[in-house]
Amino acid sequence: MGEKMLEMLEIGPCDNPYQMGFLTGQRFSKKIRSRLSSDLVLQNQLLPFAKTPESQALIKALTINNQKKFPKYWDELLGTAEGSGVPVLYMILINFRKEILPFLPKSTAANSNADTSLYNTPDDCSDVLVVSDSMAIAAHNEDANVALVGHTYIIKATLPNGLSFVGYTYAGELPSCAFGFNSNGLSTEEWNPSSHYRAPRLRPHTLDTAFTLNSVPPSEAEIVAGGIGRNFISRDLLEATSIDDALSKIQSSEVSVGHSYNLINIGTRRILNVETASRNRVSVHEVGATPFFHANMYLHLQVEQVDDDNSKSRQERAAVLPKRSKDDFLSLLGDTDHDRYPIYMTGPTLYTLCTAMIDLDDKTLSIIEGNPKNGKVAYIFSMSSKELSHRKINQYH
Repeated sequence: MGEKMLEMLEIGPCDNPYQMGFLTGQRFSKKIRSRLSSDLVLQNQLLPFAKTPESQALIKALTINNQKKFPKYWDELLGTAEGSGVPVLYMILINFRKEILPFLPKSTAANSNADTSLYNTPDDCSDVLVVSDSMAIAAHNEDANVALVGHTYIIKATLPNGLSFVGYTYAGELPSCAFGFNSNGLSTEEWNPSSHYRAPRLRPHTLDTAFTLNSVPPSEAEIVAGGIGRNFISRDLLEATSIDDALSKIQSSEVSVGHSYNLINIGTRRILNVETASRNRVSVHEVGATPFFHANMYLHLQVEQVDDDNSKSRQERAAVLPKRSKDDFLSLLGDTDHDRYPIYMTGPTLYTLCTAMIDLDDKTLSIIEGNPKNGKVAYIFSMSSKELSHRKINQYH
């Protein structure tokens, strides 16, 4: 597939969350519309289901519960829909894809004319993490359905309260269901729209919090209808004030479907792997000197889950590959040894969209497009200042 330079929108401070969503939707309208038209999950499963009476209670519960808990992010979602000229229902369906698909009647996919393998395969990501005396690294492959190829962008936002964040974003979705980081700026006060100006109150700078995400496959019995959506939780993580605040945000959400979060704090040199499930179940593993690889199955939270041969294969392969240096980590994430289930994916169903390399000691996040073995860096972000400076690496023509 042809490579195009990953686009970035620098935005804010905006008057309100709706405006931020609107400007994002307006800027990436063509990309969002293209993604929706080619997304077989949306076209052949979610939209047909949304037209049935059986879907209404579920969609209503997801809407009410998430709008109530996260009104700002709900307004951002509505703004993105309006800015891109896309029906709000479409935005709801793609942002709650993981929370809706488990409740579709089995006949929905069976009655479609499309190749169901294209959307019955779960999204997959791979992470390798370490915190030792010599290095502190979080390296992440962002894997998704091939429909997402060419349908992602970066949001680099500054909020009215002084916080800034960077989020790798799927077209039409809230930032970020993939990876991102923030810097807390100078203001400790919430922005008040009735006030024309408020001088920031200076305080010691809080060093950046970052995260990467991995899907996990709980069984049907482990999924609760109408809970908080994972896209809304990860959007909230972009505004976390510390790694402990990020953990609290995860623990306080009544999720519908479980997830795996890798929480990273630059200043304290800490990485936590947090596995979650419905009914407020959470398990935390602190990453240490032994490299920790996570694919797409629960490793430490005791949850009934669906066997995923792809994830098992990547887990087994990663266990035998060297993990002594940053180059080893990139080589591992670029491994294509397994014919059917490689760590680095190039289709026909799943595709590695990019690789994120977070170096806690260098205080940088690098986004690599193409096989990470080849080191084609698209962007390098500095995580050592509130401005979140970046360099765009022009390696594409």
